[in-house]
Amino acid sequence: MVSIKRKSIYLASPYGFSKQWKEKLLPEFVSTLQELGADVLEPFSRNAQLSTSKPGWAYKVAIADINDLKKADAIFAVVNGTPPDEGVMIELGAAIALDKPTFLFRDDFRRCSDSMEYPLNLMLFAGLPSSGWKKFFYTSIDEISDPTKGLVTWLES
Repeated sequence: MVSIKRKSIYLASPYGFSKQWKEKLLPEFVSTLQELGADVLEPFSRNAQLSTSKPGWAYKVAIADINDLKKADAIFAVVNGTPPDEGVMIELGAAIALDKPTFLFRDDFRRCSDSMEYPLNLMLFAGLPSSGWKKFFYTSIDEISDPTKGLVTWLES
């Protein structure tokens, strides 16, 4: 029997810093991506085992997150806020530099851009195709499983 390797997605989000977000928002993103057949690398669940009382903990978290991102096949980044979370922006920049397939989620209606074409800083779209970028940009949790959008197409390829 041939085993098919599932694609992995690094979930970059700010949703692990708040108890309510961690309990209510984060699991919905993880389960939605898993239901589509992706292995989800979610840093807050891994980092929960680290003690923040020990010296060097922050550096260990940063290195572990970057290593997970390097191992992942793609990134799914939650880019809410004006501006979006700075940690997510670092992860997204690293993923773009590593040429990882990129998928952005923003259900925040506020614009945070100098461009009328993009709702955010134009650099965040450097990891998306110049034409058809909206197929890789999600504005609702339900839209993530849309078979006509980029994530489902990529997972099935």
